[in-house]
Amino acid sequence: MGAVASAPVRLVIAKCSVDYVGRLTAHLPLATRLLLVKADGSVSVHADDRAYKPLNWMSPPCSLKDELVDGAGTWTVTNKAGEQLIVTIESVVHDVKHELGPDPGLQKDGVEAELQRLLALHVETFGAGWSLVRREYPTAIGPVDLLCRDAGGAVVAVEIKRRGEIDGVEQLTRYLELLNRDPLLAPVKGVFAAQEIKPQARVLAADRGIDCLTVDYAVLKGTDDPSARLF
Repeated sequence: MGAVASAPVRLVIAKCSVDYVGRLTAHLPLATRLLLVKADGSVSVHADDRAYKPLNWMSPPCSLKDELVDGAGTWTVTNKAGEQLIVTIESVVHDVKHELGPDPGLQKDGVEAELQRLLALHVETFGAGWSLVRREYPTAIGPVDLLCRDAGGAVVAVEIKRRGEIDGVEQLTRYLELLNRDPLLAPVKGVFAAQEIKPQARVLAADRGIDCLTVDYAVLKGTDDPSARLF
């Protein structure tokens, strides 16, 4: 994945309420929260918990209309589908911009990168009639390893790990939540693929409606032929 052009990241700590208006509606009552405006134009709302996951967000492409006067007013964030994230700000505690500069992107270890390459070449591993849409499909929170279509034409996001653990399932869950907001892609299903998948990760994946697939690295490389095995 190429570097993202440098642009200011804006961090605002404010007492605010938040309303999401679109295909679904959601309301966050008045509280002090972190508002994050990233260089890609995305806007997300965070509480002092959940670690990585925002309470609500709007993915790019979207526009931000800032109507703050003396630290009070509204932000109205609108995406291409006309959905809106409306942040009503009562008071601002902190408002700062930072230049983070270009980011080199996430570097997978050698085995994971090779697994991704091989599965992209042999996408039929997931099922007959599957096709590859794109490797490293970009999103506001990072690239999806593989974006595919199954035999029925449904979009499927594939996350690939050497060892499949709970954090990998959580990562794929975040991608699916984001991708399913795009009317051009939704509904998007998920597949968690790894050489080894921990039992806890399988349970969590099943609970999230995500399929699991254990992949054989040697078979994908062509160095092992299961049909020639005695056992």
